[in-house]
Amino acid sequence: MKENKLAELSLDFSVDIINLVKNLKNSHESIISNQIGRSGTSIGANIHEAQYAQGKKDFISKLEIALKEANETGYWLELLHRTEYIDDELFRKLSSKCTSLRVMLIASCRTAKETPDGQNAEN
Repeated sequence: MKENKLAELSLDFSVDIINLVKNLKNSHESIISNQIGRSGTSIGANIHEAQYAQGKKDFISKLEIALKEANETGYWLELLHRTEYIDDELFRKLSSKCTSLRVMLIASCRTAKETPDGQNAEN
């Protein structure tokens, strides 16, 4: 159940990032928009890949990659905010979603690492 909520939140966040990238490109900003587009949508892609992992190590690896991408995305959001490409309201909204994803990913990684092999982490 936690993974489904994580997958849903990451997909919603990816949609927000794609819409942000569209707006940035309309403002003729392409350097950061390309970076945040890749890292922001990669979070969800790795979470979705983790659902079909080839074992516990692969599952954890995919979630850890998603966490790294979320950390990178947080950096790009901060940079866009400081350079005034995004306003306070949009920054708070996207940063909050990104932080929620990071918190959930950290918890999921911790749970997966602590769960003995052969047991379902949700039990």
